[in-house]
Amino acid sequence: MRKIAALLLTSLVASPVMANSDPAAEPRSIVKEFGGQLVPTLKNSMKENGPVGSIDVCHIKAPAIAKELSLKHNWDVNRVSLKPRGATATPDAWETATLKWFEQQIAAGADPKKLEKFEIVRENGKEVKRYMKPVMTAGLCLTCHGTDTQIPDAVKQKIAEVYPNDKATGYGTGQVRGAFSFQKAN
Repeated sequence: MRKIAALLLTSLVASPVMANSDPAAEPRSIVKEFGGQLVPTLKNSMKENGPVGSIDVCHIKAPAIAKELSLKHNWDVNRVSLKPRGATATPDAWETATLKWFEQQIAAGADPKKLEKFEIVRENGKEVKRYMKPVMTAGLCLTCHGTDTQIPDAVKQKIAEVYPNDKATGYGTGQVRGAFSFQKAN
């Protein structure tokens, strides 16, 4: 009887550990939290303020959300792109390779909703957890990230003011525009 009780107790204590054995579970939930805050804010702003008035959502609100989530979860939360718009969006070598890998996977028919990458890497002699999830270009995105003919002149002017070194245009629907990129030192 004691053996059964001990096994039962052991399984109850061990269950949470086994349930959380997916190393990407935490950053995956942060992506959902980030997107859950940013996407509705952007959509509402587009309805209320139009494209020009909504540029500040990505310029000011998105970094604020990232900072809030970084503090809350103890992960460095960022967005990166091979064609960065803002200063913090320039990918490092690991992020660049991952963004290219996302593009290859999607070109080969992978479902972008299921794509992600989690890896523990050594950086400066320390283990660092790295996680990325692609951000795909949707129709709404083309107003600010589309081709030269898709972006209205007033939007181009505002983007040039806010992002003088902008490279984040020329996208089409369904392309990898960038990624959520998180890292955490072990």
